[in-house]
Amino acid sequence: MDNLIYLDNSATSFPKPQVVYDFMKEFYQSHGVSPGRSGFDKALEAEEVVHSTRKLLTSLFNGTNPNHLSFCYNATDALNRIIQGMVSEGDHVITSNLEHNSVLRPLNHLNRDNGVELTHIPFDARGYIDPDDVKKAFRKNTKLVIINHSSNIIGTVQPVGEIGRLCREAGVFFAVDASQSAGSVPIDVQAMCIDLLAFTGHKCLMGPTGIGGAYVGEDVPIRCTVFGGTGVRSANPFHLEEFPYRMEAGTLNTVGIAGLNAGVKWVLSEGMDNIHEREIRLWDKLRLGCQGIDGVITYCADDTENQNPVLSLNLDSLEAGDVGTMLDVDHGIATRTGLQCAPLVHAQLGTDRIHGTVRFSVGPFNTEKEIDAAIGAMREIASLRRK
Repeated sequence: MDNLIYLDNSATSFPKPQVVYDFMKEFYQSHGVSPGRSGFDKALEAEEVVHSTRKLLTSLFNGTNPNHLSFCYNATDALNRIIQGMVSEGDHVITSNLEHNSVLRPLNHLNRDNGVELTHIPFDARGYIDPDDVKKAFRKNTKLVIINHSSNIIGTVQPVGEIGRLCREAGVFFAVDASQSAGSVPIDVQAMCIDLLAFTGHKCLMGPTGIGGAYVGEDVPIRCTVFGGTGVRSANPFHLEEFPYRMEAGTLNTVGIAGLNAGVKWVLSEGMDNIHEREIRLWDKLRLGCQGIDGVITYCADDTENQNPVLSLNLDSLEAGDVGTMLDVDHGIATRTGLQCAPLVHAQLGTDRIHGTVRFSVGPFNTEKEIDAAIGAMREIASLRRK
């Protein structure tokens, strides 16, 4: 329906800024060729957009070398390349109960198939990882710590800077899944001692689906895990070890990179802090409104500090899926229900036994009127359950 209230921005931000649509169309119509593969003007101009986007994102994350910013399909793809490129048989990996399946499943495969040892750190009652718990989990064979910067279920923003410093002191590599935080909260890979950062373009960076990437520190010994064409030194029988080719193979998603370029520039022009402050203000209104409804249970939604605009809740005596259907069909409100690809969060919260939660996630184009409508819809659904 045309008047859909979209509150599923943690899955994919929607709509995108108009400049993203416009630049993608203009770029693809005029420069839809392979970048870096030929010397004619359009190929060189396409490559310039690719390289300028590397520089833009490297600057956004305060990295040091744009060639160490590699493009992937999405954060899941980037995380697979990071995990499989860093971890070997006999290694120990520390992660958390907050992780998405894009971290959990690659690690579980390595645990089952290669004997990699895993430790999962729980979060506290407010939804945060205690850095001291990470420190206590270090072993002699700990190779990697990988932590979700911001939960896609409860929205809590983790103290990655503190965790990163502990990892640096212990000589352990530190990876961060910034799927929900890149473009929403500041990330400084140097100050936060982040060795490897995975991000996606289609959430807070306001780009399209199908584009994401990884930033890898200059002294991080990550292995190649994808092999193929690079467009340079084609006579070499092996994949190139130099960056960015070490993390990339084949023709890049140039139109996706162009859209990501426009999305990042839009975020910077609007001001990341300004966008975040407005979203959190709407989230707080939604949180307080829903918490005032009899029967509504919210999870780890205590205050606005270190928080992204994600609210998970349930309505007692009703399945999350049924609430989501009523929100959609009866009120035109799009949310996400179920386990949201992060089963250990729900296992710790106990919501796995009731098939997950209803997740509302606010984006930059939501309005107060829409938040009022969402609160009103939850109030109406809550009243129906008592009849």
